[in-house]
Amino acid sequence: QLQLVESGGGLVQPGGSLRLSCAASGGTLDDYAIGWFRQAPGKEREGVSCISRTLGRTTYVDSVKGRFTIHKDNAKNTVYLQMNSLKPEDTGSYYCAGISGLRSCTYWKEYDLWGEGTQVTVSS
Repeated sequence: QLQLVESGGGLVQPGGSLRLSCAASGGTLDDYAIGWFRQAPGKEREGVSCISRTLGRTTYVDSVKGRFTIHKDNAKNTVYLQMNSLKPEDTGSYYCAGISGLRSCTYWKEYDLWGEGTQVTVSS
């Protein structure tokens, strides 16, 4: 069974950067499209970015476009989320998740494999 482990979260000032990692073990990421989600306190979890399984096509929600970049390193079996120009509203728990089969990575409610999450806090 594939397992996903996130890392790279932390406390950063507004305008700063973080790079989150989603490392896979027990299998290959090739069988999954991968998404990054976040959940702010008191809010529902939302998908923010994803990368498709086959073509590596990327998607970003409007609130992170131009600031976040998702990247998959096949050799390391890891997906990264580079987050630049961070804002306080980016604060939350960030999760990577996998959706199996040929479903679009934007089917946010159909992800079936989840990591434990990593906390990102943007504050001065």
